[in-house]
Amino acid sequence: MDTTGAHRDERVDRDSLARAIAKASLLRGSFTLRSGRTSSFYLDKYLFSTRPEVLGPLAELFADRIRRLAADTGHAIVRLAGAELGGIPLVTAASLRMGLPCVFVRNSKKDYGTAKQLEGALAPGDRVVLLEDVATTGGQALEAVAAIRDSGADVVAVIATIDRLEGARENIERAGLRFDSLFTVRDLGIEPS
Repeated sequence: MDTTGAHRDERVDRDSLARAIAKASLLRGSFTLRSGRTSSFYLDKYLFSTRPEVLGPLAELFADRIRRLAADTGHAIVRLAGAELGGIPLVTAASLRMGLPCVFVRNSKKDYGTAKQLEGALAPGDRVVLLEDVATTGGQALEAVAAIRDSGADVVAVIATIDRLEGARENIERAGLRFDSLFTVRDLGIEPS
């Protein structure tokens, strides 16, 4: 497990990756977002998070941010988490890259089998970073954080792939968490709504 703070952003051409994400996932039209807002553009996370040539470099960028967070706080991160469904490929890739275990956060508890909302091993006191796909208001991330905290674990930060610049940072920081994003919509050549 490497949480030393080594910086590796230079291995990834961020501008090329931003262009690849936009090319793969940017849709224009009229879309209703999870937040209920209407937008003239939509970033279809599944169109970028299912492409190995995008997912691999994203895993490296997530790993770098998590290492920096550990160095800044002086505390090791012991688990990564991703919310159903868009966060699952992201957290899996970052978990493989860093050698850290991960947990998956369901939108709600199952009504069959083990009836769990959190899948994977998580212990009280574990320091967790939640990885998010596209953050708009931060609502889904905060719901996932609440589920993780209910287990007794300590969520220390949310890191989004893309921040739409529509309030996620403010809402997540207001909840007492650090927030970071690998990209903003501006990095993808999009002006926020």
